[in-house]
Parts: sequence; C-alpha cells; structure tokens
Amino acid sequence: MRKTIVIDIVGLSANLIGEHTPFLKNYVAERRLTPIEPMLPAVTTAVQSTYLTGEWPSTHGIVGNGWYDREDAEVKFWKQSNKLVLAEKIWEKAKKEDPSFTCSQMFWWYNMYTSADYSVTPRPNYLADGRKMPDCYSHPAELRDELQEKLGQFPLFQFWGPGANIRSTQWIADASMLTDDKYDPTLTLIYLPHLDYCLQKFGPDLSRISGELNEIDKVVEQLVNFYSKKNAAILLLSEYGITPVSKPIHLNRLFREQGLLQIRKERGLELLDPGASRAFVVADHQVAHVYINDPTAAGKVREILEKTLGLELILDRQAQAAYHIDHERAGDLVLTVAADHWFTYYFWFDDKLAPDYARVVDIHKKPGYDPVEMFITSKLRAAYKLLRKKAGFRYTMDVIPLDATLIKGSHGATKTPPAFWPLLIEDLRERADPSNPIKATDVFTIIWNSLHRP
Repeated sequence: MRKTIVIDIVGLSANLIGEHTPFLKNYVAERRLTPIEPMLPAVTTAVQSTYLTGEWPSTHGIVGNGWYDREDAEVKFWKQSNKLVLAEKIWEKAKKEDPSFTCSQMFWWYNMYTSADYSVTPRPNYLADGRKMPDCYSHPAELRDELQEKLGQFPLFQFWGPGANIRSTQWIADASMLTDDKYDPTLTLIYLPHLDYCLQKFGPDLSRISGELNEIDKVVEQLVNFYSKKNAAILLLSEYGITPVSKPIHLNRLFREQGLLQIRKERGLELLDPGASRAFVVADHQVAHVYINDPTAAGKVREILEKTLGLELILDRQAQAAYHIDHERAGDLVLTVAADHWFTYYFWFDDKLAPDYARVVDIHKKPGYDPVEMFITSKLRAAYKLLRKKAGFRYTMDVIPLDATLIKGSHGATKTPPAFWPLLIEDLRERADPSNPIKATDVFTIIWNSLHRP
C-alpha cells in the first residue's frame, strides 16, 4: 500500500486560508480542495471516529466528546480507550488485506489500547498528593521515553488551558516525524490542535488570530516538506469550522428552576447529581444531550426547550435517526443551537456556590465541556499559585473565570455557512466542485483509496 499521511488541522475552514497562511494559500491553489458537509455532532471525537471507520455515530457510538453513562450514573468526558469506538477502524481493515500494513496514530483521540501499531496521546500523571504532572502515553511504551528524551517533556499545559499555544502542536509535529523515521508506518494520523484555542477564544476574527494562523501555517509546511521527501500521499483535513458566538445558553439552570435537577451541597459548594436528577443536560459546544431519568418529566422538558430562545433542533429518538446519531449513548433528546449561540454546563445560580472544579482545568470532572478553561482570572493569581507549587506547598490552580460570555467561537451544529465548513485537501491536480461537498463518511473512502493509489 502507498504511504499516506493524514494531517488534521483542527478548526481550519476556507475563510481562514489567505494572507496569514501563505504556505496553505499557495498549496491549496495547486491542489484539490473539497468542503466536507458538517455532521452531527461536529465535535472532535465523533468526527474523527467517523473519518476512521466510515460509519456514523449511530453505528460507532461516539455521540460526542462525552455522554452520560446510564449504568454508572456518571457523565464521562474525554475518555481515551479506543475500545469505545464500536466499529472497524481503517487500519484494522487494511491489516486484513496486507499483514505488513502499519499505522501511527499521533494524538488523534481514543488512542489508548488501540490496535494501531504506534500511538502517542496526552496522559498526565496524577500524583497521590493531588498534583497533575505533564506527560503522555505511548505504544510501544518506550516510544514515550524516546520522544521526551529528544523533545523534552510533552507540554501538557500548552495543549489545553490558559497556557495553550503553538508549543504543543510543534511537539506533536516533531514527535510525528521522529516516529516516522523510526518505524516508517504505512498510514500516519497527525492531530494539530493549535487553531482550536484562538478560534474559541476570539472567534474567526483575523485581526485577533493572524499570529496563530501564521504559526500553524509554518508547522503544516514543515510536515508537508518532510513527508513529500518520502514520496508519501498527503491529505490535509479538518473536523469542523468555528463560527462566531456571543450568546451562551445555560439549560441546566433552566431545568433547575423547574425542579428537574438534583443538587447536592458538599463543603458549602453545589454539585450536580445526574443520577438523582429527573432530567439534566450534557453540554458539548453547540450540541447538547438531554437525559430524562423520570419519564413523567418528559412533557415538562419539552415545554422548557420549546420556550428557550436560541435552539435550532430538538431531536427525539425518531428524529435522531435522520441525523445518524440514534445510539443508546445519545440523550433522549439531542439539541443544537441557532447561529451565535452555544451551550454551557453551568447549573449554579450563585458563583460563590459553584463547585471547586469550575475554577480549575478539569476536563474529566465537569459534567459538560467548558471552553472557558482557556481563560484566566488573573495572571498575578496564577503566578502566586505557581510560586506555591515551586516552593513545595499544596496549591489549587483555581484561576478559571466563570464568565461564559468570554467565548467568541464555537462549533458542533450542522447548519453553518459553507465558509465555515471543514475541508479536505488532496495532493491532486484536478479541481473539486465547491458546490458539491462530500459527507464525513466519505473521508474514510478517500483515505482508503489513497492507500491503494499507485
């Protein structure tokens, strides 16, 4: 099979390619660019799983970056086991055809206990004293040590949170090239997250993100030049585009007002108890899953939603089938927002009673996605916390604000303008018809065909 590289430039859409991305501008001018019709949900884990299996969430089961586990009665976000993806992956199919086929999965999600041959993914060390130390996980295990010996410790705090910047993306690119030199895999999947940060913070405002666009452009150029010298087929793509937003919707607060949420108080702070709630919402960017534990509350839930401004779709089980998201993990209702809106997980009325995890970067404890984790309340407060850390004192990095209006960009909904659609860029000379987009499931076939192209 032909050596193929798939580079996932998160958040890239047509409106961003221009003067601030000189390499991509010239590269695209001579190659085939095809828009990808946004799928539901247009979020990282679901889209990647569709690209790598050729199946919809109704089959592979990844209905979002997180969902409510009805058996554990817990909301679980950003889990990492590849066994959660309930469909055959492209490398598994390829190995059946060619036993010598190998795959390197560099930071694409669900990257632990994968059947891919080589993999690296973020994985901090959680120490007994409560500290979280930057680190990553790899297969084979010694690959992690080799990469960190050559590149330094994986910059976890630059991968997500207030400190997110180009360092993590550059580390991933460098690690991908080192892994390729060592193993020469047939298929390499590379995840470049950099644009996700600035686009959610500032929206697609070129005056605010021009520097970040130029930074990612240079990293992509490095990778393309490296793999071109190896005569590899190169596919550039994105999972979604990010549209401007200014109106957060706090559905859990609305549900709480109507007596649907169960709240516990611990140490004077409030916690959402999803297992004891009559109904609650798992927010995921511009998509939300509504789980109804008490069937008698279904009518009230529907009434609340139909009165809520900013909702676009309210999908029951039957309607979910038309959007290929009718899976047992999905909510009893799946929601999307209209333009300029997004969903928060917030459930408290008084910020003084917000749970302790609300003010820290904690992607696993929060019962929903929280993009406000990219902001900081005070650099002075953060510096003080870091001094405590360096001095060996216990500390909590509680520096995340509770102001959802800070967010200026989001994604997840499907009815977005074509300028914000995700893209596929192939190293082919024939032009694509921009009015004829492909579906997310078609990406699997395009990667498969690239592997088989002479």
